[in-house]
Amino acid sequence: MPEIRKLEDGPYGGEPITLGDEIIGETIDAPQLASGKLSAVRLYDAAVAQTAHALTQSNLWLPAQFIPLELKMAPLGDVGKRGLVSRDINEPPARGPFDLMKPSPNSTYPALWNHDAKAETRIICEPDSQLQVRRGLEEKAASVWNTASRAHHNVEFRYNSQPLCVAITERPSIGGRAWPNVQFPDARFDYAFALWGNSTLGILMHWWHASLQDAGRGSISISAVESLPILDLRALTHSQLAAARAIFDEFRPLEFMPAYLADADPNRALLDRRVICDLLGFDEPVYRAVRLLAQKWCAEPSVHGGKPRPKSAEFVG
Repeated sequence: MPEIRKLEDGPYGGEPITLGDEIIGETIDAPQLASGKLSAVRLYDAAVAQTAHALTQSNLWLPAQFIPLELKMAPLGDVGKRGLVSRDINEPPARGPFDLMKPSPNSTYPALWNHDAKAETRIICEPDSQLQVRRGLEEKAASVWNTASRAHHNVEFRYNSQPLCVAITERPSIGGRAWPNVQFPDARFDYAFALWGNSTLGILMHWWHASLQDAGRGSISISAVESLPILDLRALTHSQLAAARAIFDEFRPLEFMPAYLADADPNRALLDRRVICDLLGFDEPVYRAVRLLAQKWCAEPSVHGGKPRPKSAEFVG
């Protein structure tokens, strides 16, 4: 019996399972993670999982590449600080010091609380709510408000309808159940985090780290956000952080398609190019390999959830 390929062997896929002359699937040897989560389940193409696993080890090992490249990664909790669970913000009777209300043009305490996929197509998002301080809980409200930030992470990411994994608000805002805060010690990290998080590689890391129980959706608990592998923003140079701000400004007016169409989205392809080539300094073949990865990832059933692709959707390399 031939040895089964392992998750850590690189993006070569698993061992084919055949029925006669027809390949009906593949099998792969994959470990159970320390968290108890199975690391390679519900896969169509094991090479996607092998690339994701390598990236968590700071190895950029892409399909059709035989030698991995170094790309420094770190748990989000080592680079920044995740925000509060929504219960600590507005749950009665006294756990939360705020009431949640509809937004107003000049909200004192704005909040990005819920999902609205049609309104969340650009990296810059408008707060959809505001908070009102409860009487007698002013001191606690001040402590909660100190967790406000511009960066927000999507912990209930519906790949087949939502475009964004990371959103930025113009003003510091509180994040709710869908969009908890992420605070960084350097304000410049916000821009790089938004670019990384919405690139194919950033979305891949969310998918790999998330629960895949629901087709087309990847959920991450607020506590698990701390262990989410992200680009180690601390390793970026001053010139790279300046480039991230310039690239971010370029993308302010641009809209993204839902994530499951990442392979067909011209703006996602442009973002991949800016991140891979202009921010991280890799060459054109690496960019093309990332776009092949986007195509493979979008074919995963856990990503599209059986949702058909629009007739107009064509691969953008």
